[in-house]
Amino acid sequence: MTDHSARTDRSSPRSAPRTPGDDPPARRWPRRAVLAGLAGTGTAAAAAATVRLRPTGDVAGAPPARRAASPLDGGGFADRDESFARSAGATRISAVSAEPALEHPTPSAAAAATAVTAPTLLDTTDPVLHLLRRTTYGPTPELVAEVHAVGIDAWLEAQLDPMSLPDPADDLVAAALPLAWADPATVRRSIEPRSWEAMSQCSVATMARQMWSTRQLYEVVVELWADHLHVPTPGGVSWDTAPDYQATVIRAHALGRFADMLVASARHPAMLRWLNAAESRKEAVNENYGRELLELHTVGVASGYTEEDVRDSARILTGRTVAGEDGPGEPGSFRYDPAMHWVGPVQVLGFRHDNATAEGGLEVGDAYLRYLAGHEATARTIARKLAVRFVSDDPPASLVDRLAAAYLDNDTAIVPVLRTLFRSSEFWAAVGQKVRRPRENIAAAVRALGIRPERDVSPTLRRLSDATYRTGHQAMRWPAPDGYPDVHAAWRSAGTTVELWNVHRALVGGWDDGLTQPDPLRLVEGRPAGTVGELVDGLCRRLCFQTFRPEHREALVEVLGGDPSAPAPSSPNGDLLEVVALVLDSPYFALR
Repeated sequence: MTDHSARTDRSSPRSAPRTPGDDPPARRWPRRAVLAGLAGTGTAAAAAATVRLRPTGDVAGAPPARRAASPLDGGGFADRDESFARSAGATRISAVSAEPALEHPTPSAAAAATAVTAPTLLDTTDPVLHLLRRTTYGPTPELVAEVHAVGIDAWLEAQLDPMSLPDPADDLVAAALPLAWADPATVRRSIEPRSWEAMSQCSVATMARQMWSTRQLYEVVVELWADHLHVPTPGGVSWDTAPDYQATVIRAHALGRFADMLVASARHPAMLRWLNAAESRKEAVNENYGRELLELHTVGVASGYTEEDVRDSARILTGRTVAGEDGPGEPGSFRYDPAMHWVGPVQVLGFRHDNATAEGGLEVGDAYLRYLAGHEATARTIARKLAVRFVSDDPPASLVDRLAAAYLDNDTAIVPVLRTLFRSSEFWAAVGQKVRRPRENIAAAVRALGIRPERDVSPTLRRLSDATYRTGHQAMRWPAPDGYPDVHAAWRSAGTTVELWNVHRALVGGWDDGLTQPDPLRLVEGRPAGTVGELVDGLCRRLCFQTFRPEHREALVEVLGGDPSAPAPSSPNGDLLEVVALVLDSPYFALR
């Protein structure tokens, strides 16, 4: 049995915060006053109560599943994120309320018809801001203006067709990080064996695209699938195959059909090595991939699969391996070896097959994977995964039900599910009910400050990536098969918070070469900033798209002398830089 509650405890995000040796002297401004709104005002995970998932049973006409030990018999939750969201001590606030819970003809109609009733620090008057906080790595003034100009519906449709959008980030990544998504043969020709350079480039390039790509919704969904069908990058045994996995499995299918992505993942050397399937053979079947395929990738423990199902799942997948240095095929490429395949009748839930020949084992496996992808329990797994990312940590059952139905009605295609989500009242009612994970927070700060690369940006990007490592959230590096958690309770850490504050100050102070340095006074260009109070309001509107509550505004004014009617500074100084950093430190900015 795989105990994911124990795994989660061992693998919770950790950081080793430090203050770089060249940091400016520490400042002791009243940060606590600025951050006082953190508890109980919308920074915690939203909690809309739902019932625990129940087994859905087998497909019509199939015999009942064999009764044996089932993961569900041990109690617990349907998945790791649910356990975090409902754990003892998890911060909970009012439920997302969307009455009546309706699906509307268009996203803009849903936005117009939905009232926001859950408590939050965020301004709830502009649905465009909510949309961009959830579908991008942070709104910018230019992007807000663009969505207002073209409309919510047109902007979303363009984002759902990402290859139609020009993206200068492509050229940036290709020039600075040429191995980011290279195939195994290219990686092997380019670096020393077992070097992590290609995997590191892939991780760094992923963060660069999150910060600067015009295809923001695509990047958000790519990250979701990279966590769902997770292969640590950098990490483990995929030094030559992980970049190609991200390119040809995750990125290629992110807005396609889940069934196609699942089949592609089960034929990819990175996944086969990571979960030990490449070494599983008929005389020594390794159950690791067969188990994780059921528990994490598809139906989940709530489906009621048994230990015998796990064993047959692993048997079905034997024969899938990776070409080595001494065998047939290009080293590092996928190979099916009939001599490794277990032959004999198999049954997993409602899937049954004679599995009579070793030569036909690959096709049997693909049929099994497509069965799992189309299972009702998998539909709920995927639906809940999307709802947790875009709505709340414990999303409403009404929404999960409709998303699961859309998934099944559209043959596992993801875009129709997203369209259903964005047409829902539950999505538009959830303003302020998610918290940015650490890397997302850093990317949002780069975007909010208008920081862009000046030249060869690879060294600076690597330093930013190193900072995300210290927060426990470097791109794709989670060490367990379940991917990074996406609920606030998993990320509450003093060390992570301090590290984010350090990064905010590095960005505001321009401590890294290779990036444009923001001018705090130019951040409020075109807005009234004659007094300290006006300057503070302008900075809050520029970075968080709203002014702060009086008590939080007062704390920021205090940093600049305490008199809101005093003249604003005419040139950047340390106090002004600290105010900018404090705005980024605030709960207003922390909310997704």
